[in-house]
Amino acid sequence: MTIEIERSSVGLSKVAVSETHCEKSPYFAGWRAYDENPYDERCNPSGVIQMGLAENQVSLDLVEKYLQNPADDGNRTVGFRENALFQDYHGLQAFRTAMASFMEQIRGGRAKFDPDRVVITAGATAANELLTFILADPGDALLIPTPYYPGFDRDLRWRTGVNIVPVHCDSSNDFDITPQALEAAYREAESKNIKVRGMLITNPSNPLGITIKRSTLEDILDFVTRKNIHLVADEIFSGSAFSPLTICERSSKPGTSKILKEFTLFIACQRTWACRASGLGLFTHTMTKSSSLQEECRASL
Repeated sequence: MTIEIERSSVGLSKVAVSETHCEKSPYFAGWRAYDENPYDERCNPSGVIQMGLAENQVSLDLVEKYLQNPADDGNRTVGFRENALFQDYHGLQAFRTAMASFMEQIRGGRAKFDPDRVVITAGATAANELLTFILADPGDALLIPTPYYPGFDRDLRWRTGVNIVPVHCDSSNDFDITPQALEAAYREAESKNIKVRGMLITNPSNPLGITIKRSTLEDILDFVTRKNIHLVADEIFSGSAFSPLTICERSSKPGTSKILKEFTLFIACQRTWACRASGLGLFTHTMTKSSSLQEECRASL
């Protein structure tokens, strides 16, 4: 006997059916094409090569060896029982301390990080979305220089209802983020009655891979200060490309902290130092004495 199952007519939420998830974009279409027909030198030489994914596979042997024999680590002091129970929403204190030290190390000691201002998340996407929920309301906007990581259209917009206003950068000047471009993007948002709540930059750039010049960092700091908006720096590739200065290092220079009120840095460890499946993100609110951002994170997690 055949059993017929009646299709449900119950609808889904507006968020679930919204096109802002961007799953139909060329970026994610490329992912699907790869998943359906992956390249293999011998078995499928005419398959699709994945060129839209950044992941470090060079250190996988070291990560695998450590995971198989973690007891060989002489610095291991916390056991399973200590970690297995309910923990602080911000992440294990020992882990936050280790990550703060590690971020200082990869920046050559040119920037200091307070472990009490570090928040651990399940990957960079979670950090992105959490920050957007906290910094902006539905209908507000974040400024992002172009070209930018296509996933931002999903990560920052889909469930938050926040808009992205592009800061249009030109290849004729190596995609430099100019004061004119910043002002033009801000005016565009104003003309549409959209409130700009912050600016997000990637440094090193994703997808360009270039680092932002010191003079450009100065222009960005001046701009966000004058507009009284948040600045979020995505530095998840800071261990892969190098220049004399990153945004957190510039902000740590004497005389800078007095002009920059709201600055948040986030990184993701799986991109450069671990394996892609073990998603880890973190962010730190570095330039204000207020603990409000950490408190809102605790309420949101």
